[in-house]
Amino acid sequence: MKILITGGNGEFCKHLVEQDKDCTFLTPTKEEADIRNYWRLDEYFYSHQNEFDYVIHAGAITRPMVIHEDNPPLSIQTNIIGTSNVVLMCERYNKKIVYISTDYVYEGIDGDYKETDAVKPFTKYGWSKLGGECAVQMYDNHLILRMAMNKKPFPHPKALKDMRKSLMYIEDAAKVTLKLLDETGIINVGGKSQSVYDFVKEENTNVEPIYLKDISDVNMAKDCSMDTTKMKKVIE
Repeated sequence: MKILITGGNGEFCKHLVEQDKDCTFLTPTKEEADIRNYWRLDEYFYSHQNEFDYVIHAGAITRPMVIHEDNPPLSIQTNIIGTSNVVLMCERYNKKIVYISTDYVYEGIDGDYKETDAVKPFTKYGWSKLGGECAVQMYDNHLILRMAMNKKPFPHPKALKDMRKSLMYIEDAAKVTLKLLDETGIINVGGKSQSVYDFVKEENTNVEPIYLKDISDVNMAKDCSMDTTKMKKVIE
């Protein structure tokens, strides 16, 4: 397989490249293929159009979450307009787009969300990723992966005890992504439903619990856990 990855300097991209030595990966820098610059992006796609068949669109602004609250224009330009530009390139050059989205598009109240459940983001980050999903849905040859992933080792000394998610580590999410490339539609990608604290404690017994009431800089959802049955049917 020949794959172009946006967000080539990110950790997720690095893990993708490490997973399968039989794949050919293109990982352009931001300067080479700035997703916010339509014409620069078009130049790159035109020059390399015979070198890849899939586009894994992982380029985005994610953390810190507060940046989306403090600077919505930057979030819009990158996560919504930038994604729209990538979709336009995929349509123009007949490439499949695999869009790395997030569990933050769900409302985050009831948990165990299925791909067919209604979406209602609780943060501006979630809205920016849902905006990207809207652009991707306009192009038929697409796959949207709603992910819940984190770094290993967990980069903080404390983890939320009263927030449930379906987390998996980034390297595991990269493995799953490559197994799903030929699927279509929307697929939830993650691990078992549990608190962030319990997830981290499996690898780091020294992690300490923290609670949502202790965090005030950005809105946090209580339960964004996902039903990953669809994912499991493909990879198992």
